[in-house]
Amino acid sequence: MTSLLFVMPPSETKRSGGEPESTLDFDALSFPTLGRVRRSVAATVVRLSRDADEAARLLKISPALAVTEVARNRTLKISPTMPALERYTGVAFDPIDAPSLAVEARDWAREHVAVHSALFGLVRAADPIPAYRLSHDTRLPEKSLKSLWAGPVARALASSGQTVIDLRSEGYSELGPAPLGSAYVRVVSDEGGRRRALNHFNKKTKGTLIARLLAARPDLATVEDFVGWARGEGMVVEPHGGELVVVAESVLRS
Repeated sequence: MTSLLFVMPPSETKRSGGEPESTLDFDALSFPTLGRVRRSVAATVVRLSRDADEAARLLKISPALAVTEVARNRTLKISPTMPALERYTGVAFDPIDAPSLAVEARDWAREHVAVHSALFGLVRAADPIPAYRLSHDTRLPEKSLKSLWAGPVARALASSGQTVIDLRSEGYSELGPAPLGSAYVRVVSDEGGRRRALNHFNKKTKGTLIARLLAARPDLATVEDFVGWARGEGMVVEPHGGELVVVAESVLRS
């Protein structure tokens, strides 16, 4: 039986620390076909971080952030790890509050939630990763991230055996297009019948949607199942071709 995979974008902010004595193990990550590209990108990031000024320029970060962020990249292969869903913080991940999730919610997330990382490609919610700094639009000296990731990630999604509900930004979707049959989530605001695209509340809506899924842990096999569940929860979700238009207010209200 098929199931759904909700693919989230990452966040620039990461929680520090991790499991004592743990370090990055590429073989412990899901989607093993991405291993070669993961190792290549990680090696490039570590090498670039040896020059703090150049790394800060490539990462487009301020001097105030450079010391911490560049150090994270320089030591990413020996830094402690934690589950990906706990590592990421910020607007999209705060509603999930991953460290406080019950065991049942963690189990559901392990199967149905993935994050698209510019450094690691696709990782599932429980995959152990270190803190790092790399964005989809970072320009590496030799090859673009799009040229490195687009094909491998697209193939990994297509061979996952799960139907993708794509919560990524367009920038991350370009680093690995979802296969046919997937649904791209577009969040809008409805102000008296007038629809408009969102930025800040786009991320919060997606994070809240994942939090509500983790609380309910529904058995969903198809996009239609997801739409039916969401509507049963009072959310406004409208299929349009290969997209699902989600009204933010209907997800955010308690």
